[in-house]
Amino acid sequence: MIRKALETDIADIHALCEELEECVFPPETFSRICRGILANNDHVVLVYEDEGTACGFLHMRMEYQMHHCARIAEILELDVRAERRSEGIGKELFLAACEQAKREGCVQIELVSNRRRTDAHRFYETKGMVRTHYGFTMPL
Repeated sequence: MIRKALETDIADIHALCEELEECVFPPETFSRICRGILANNDHVVLVYEDEGTACGFLHMRMEYQMHHCARIAEILELDVRAERRSEGIGKELFLAACEQAKREGCVQIELVSNRRRTDAHRFYETKGMVRTHYGFTMPL
C-alpha cells in the first residue's frame, strides 16, 4: 500500500536512505531533517508499506521555477529495499508521485541520478523519462 509518510516511518526511511547512499547517517540529525521535510507542504514523502514496514519510499519537492515559468516536481530520493526490487514497488511509487504532482499543478517531473546507478537510469527511461541535463556538484 502506498501512503504519505508519517513520523513513525522515519526509522525505515533512515535505513532506506543509508542503503541508497551506502553510508551511515547520524540518527538524530536524520530524524530532525526528515521531520522538517514531512512538515513542509512543498515536499511529499510516500512510502510503500507492506506488513507494517516501509519497504520503499519516494521524496519529491514541488516548487515554482523561474526558468520553467511553472510549477515543477523533482524526485529527490527513491529507493526500494534491495531484497524487494523488481516487484513493481518502485514503479508504483513513481506513478503515485506523478499523479500527486499533477494534482498539485506541476507541469513536469524531473530528477537527478548518480552516474553509477545504471539500473536506476534504465528504470526511469522505461517510465518515459528522457536524459536532458548534466549535473554538477562541489563540496563546500
